[in-house]
Amino acid sequence: MIIAHAGHHETIASAWEAPVPVLLGSALALALFAQAFVRLRRRGRKDHAGWDRAALFALAVALGTLALVSPLDYVGEEYLLSAHMVQHVVIGDLAVVLAVVALRGPLTFFLIPAAVLGRLARLGWLRSGLRFLLDPKVAFALWAVVIAGWHVPAAYDYTLTHKVVHDVEHLSFVIVGMLVWIQLVDPARRRELTLVGKLALAIALFAAGQILADVLIFAMRPLYGSYAEQPDRVLGLSPLQDQRLAGLVMMGEQLLTLGTFVALLLVAQHRRLFGPAEDDGRVTA
Repeated sequence: MIIAHAGHHETIASAWEAPVPVLLGSALALALFAQAFVRLRRRGRKDHAGWDRAALFALAVALGTLALVSPLDYVGEEYLLSAHMVQHVVIGDLAVVLAVVALRGPLTFFLIPAAVLGRLARLGWLRSGLRFLLDPKVAFALWAVVIAGWHVPAAYDYTLTHKVVHDVEHLSFVIVGMLVWIQLVDPARRRELTLVGKLALAIALFAAGQILADVLIFAMRPLYGSYAEQPDRVLGLSPLQDQRLAGLVMMGEQLLTLGTFVALLLVAQHRRLFGPAEDDGRVTA
């Protein structure tokens, strides 16, 4: 049955939520950025704390929050795998990369208040853990395992009926997304990866993502029982059409984010090599 009558439309349109953990997480992110932004500008470094950075970070938080509180969350859980995939790529990739790009440079070091940062820096286990997680190979491996693991049909269907597990799934997408985009954008200028290393990681991320996308696109039957058994078909999409659309969503989003990153990286490298002599080389991807 195609969802077309007013009752269903009203249910979807009114399916806004206000989960406390999401709102608190968004508020904390904005508060941390705001204090970093103000502190850096007070030090006279408006060049590293411009209003464009604030707008970009606000956009990242807005996208991530809306994906979790808007009707997209309801439609993704109840009706469409493709809507759920849109939610996942927004919170685990698109919002993440915007936030990391907004924080690149000194803002990264000001994000945590000095008093808190000093205490955290004295925790040896925390420093060791972060050093391990921020190893490029570890970051990629964790990203691949998390993305693949949660999309195993049994695990995916389980999250739809267990809210706590579903929340853990979403949090894990954000964490591994942060880990890999930190490697690519390198906001703290750690220089763990060379140009070739960044290109290789971007290609590896795309290739790994396309394995999952291809499974969804080319599968001959619906893989997720929760959606296949849903009698109400939003937009008239069959379970198999919905599943293929989900694969295309993932492919398209990766082409957008990773493709843009690679293009900017290559343009920046070209400017370094062939730009005018007065170019100071500060243009980075």
